[in-house]
Amino acid sequence: MPWKIGAFGTPYGAFVMALFAGGASFSAICSEHGISRPTGYKWLRRFVEEGLEGLREHSRRPHRFGQATGSARRRAVEKLQQEHPTWGSRKIVAVLGRLRPRTEWPHPRTIERWEPKTKPRARRIPIPAQRPSRGRVRRCHDVWTMDFKGWFRTADGARCEPLTVRDAHSCYLLCVRHVSAESEAEVRRVLTALFRREGLPRIIRVDNGAPFGGTGALGLTRLSVWWLQLGIAVEYSRPAHPEDNGAHEQMHRVLKAETANPPQASLKAQNRRLDQWRREYNAVRPHERWRQQTPAQHYRRSLRDYPAQLLAWRYPSSQTTRRVSQGGWIGWRGRRRLIGRAFGGHTIALVKRHHYHLVKLGKHILGELHPHDASGLRPLRYPSNPSQR
Repeated sequence: MPWKIGAFGTPYGAFVMALFAGGASFSAICSEHGISRPTGYKWLRRFVEEGLEGLREHSRRPHRFGQATGSARRRAVEKLQQEHPTWGSRKIVAVLGRLRPRTEWPHPRTIERWEPKTKPRARRIPIPAQRPSRGRVRRCHDVWTMDFKGWFRTADGARCEPLTVRDAHSCYLLCVRHVSAESEAEVRRVLTALFRREGLPRIIRVDNGAPFGGTGALGLTRLSVWWLQLGIAVEYSRPAHPEDNGAHEQMHRVLKAETANPPQASLKAQNRRLDQWRREYNAVRPHERWRQQTPAQHYRRSLRDYPAQLLAWRYPSSQTTRRVSQGGWIGWRGRRRLIGRAFGGHTIALVKRHHYHLVKLGKHILGELHPHDASGLRPLRYPSNPSQR
């Protein structure tokens, strides 16, 4: 039960007065006041050492903590946080453990308690259950993801338009480079150098915007037809569904936070910053996918080299062939038929099916040609069976 306030204005004053008054043994006085002998000796020792202040309740907070973080380790954590303000606590601990493996660093949750977040974490939007089929990513260069980050202006007012290419398996960032325009020629120039340095992927995943996708047959453009000639399959995300390429979009968020806020003084300085950030992203920044290891530890160059000559479309002798003009037209049955500007300069095959012909580019079926159509290529969304039309 609780002590009552007695002599000396403290709960234990009556116990101490009874000890000094004498007339009874120590055990009897402790029993009279309802405490054990060790407790009685403790309060007697406190009164002898500290006087009346020793009879007041002391804080039970420990004087020292066995797992307390030393000031030197905390300064190392804070320094790395200043250098990389967008990194989370797990990345901070992973990098410090890599630099000084023999030092015992604090737990990531301890670091989060040092500097609590002022903004609540945004609720993650669930991804729809039905998604388009995806190429399986089992090894490096199975799938490359590619996109434009979105333009911004440097400090001198110049427009910076970064093109980014990333290996989906290793998370290795292959290219972050400013291009003068979002055009087929500029992207092709950058990718040619990249293909020669890193080799060819199996699939390239892009959105439907120019110059990657178009409104023609199969959504192909001159750029994506060039990829098909190189033996690279093209995989388009669904329109207005950036989550189909969510890992690439997340990388863009980090790129913007660490290279464009604030931007550099000029385009030349911005390109140097992008190159530096790409090296840091690949070889320094830990990744959750690889349990805080870096993408460079899991990346290997592609075994498919860039060919000296583009693939030539080959067709059986039984199939009729036509060469598409640069404007996208062919001549068929005494009339000009529009196939698409994306296929200009390429040879296509016409495969007879009942009263219409299938139009093929290599093994890819582009659409149908009907004799009574005045325009040209009919998309594949129409039923192939004439009775269903």
